[in-house]
Amino acid sequence: MVFVVLWQSLLAGLATVLGALMVAAVGRPSERLLASFLGFAGGVMTAVIVFDLIPSALDYGNYFMTVCGFLAGLIFMLALDILISCLPSLPNARSGGDLRLLKMGYLIAAGIAMHDLPEGIAIAVSYTAQENLGFLIALAIGLHNIPEGMATSAPLTMGGVSKKGVILTCLVISLFTPLGACLGLMIMAVSHRFICLLLALAGGAMAFIVKNELLPESHLRHPNFARFGFILGIFLILALGFVHT
Repeated sequence: MVFVVLWQSLLAGLATVLGALMVAAVGRPSERLLASFLGFAGGVMTAVIVFDLIPSALDYGNYFMTVCGFLAGLIFMLALDILISCLPSLPNARSGGDLRLLKMGYLIAAGIAMHDLPEGIAIAVSYTAQENLGFLIALAIGLHNIPEGMATSAPLTMGGVSKKGVILTCLVISLFTPLGACLGLMIMAVSHRFICLLLALAGGAMAFIVKNELLPESHLRHPNFARFGFILGIFLILALGFVHT
C-alpha cells in the first residue's frame, strides 16, 4: 500500500506541472485568459476550503483546533506577504516584469505548497481507511492541481519569470504532495489531531490568497471572465465531490 500511496500522490502533485505546461504552450496569457485562470483557481480554492479542508479538519479535531489552525495560516501568509514585499528584488525576474504579478505568483506557489502537504496526508489517510476512496481523492486532488499550476505559472510568466523557472517552481511545489503522503503514513500512527491542524492551516493560507490576491487581480484583468472562472471552479470541485462520495 505504501508504494501505491506514494506514486499516486506523486502523480497528483505533478498535475501542477501540467497546468504550468498548458500556460507555457499558450504563451503570454491575454487579459481575459489570465482573468479566467485566476478566477477559476480562486473558485477551486474557495470550494476546497469550504467543502473539503475545513470539514475534514473538523472531522479530525474540534472547532478550537480548526480555528487556531486557520488563523495560523492567515497570519503565516500575511507575514510571508510582508516579507516578499520588503525584498529589493525577486529571483528569476527579467527586466520589464510586473512585480505585483511576480509577488502574487510566489505567494500562490507558497500557498499551494502548504495546501499540497495536507492533501498528501489526506491521500495517505484515505488509503488507510479505504483503498477506493484514496484513489478517488488522489484523482480529485490531481484535477484541481491543474488550475493551481495555471494560477502559479500565469502571474509568474506575466511577472517576467522564464518558462524554465516557472516549470521548475511548479515541479518543486508538486513534490509537497508525496512528501505529505509520507508524513501522513507516519502521523497516522501518532494522532489524528495533527491532521486537523495541518488541514486548517492550509485552509487559512488559501483563504488569504483568494481574498487578497486571486480575486482582486482577476477582477482587475476582466471582471466578467473572473466571475465566470470563479463559478466554474466551484462547480468543478462540487462535481468531483459527487464523484467520490
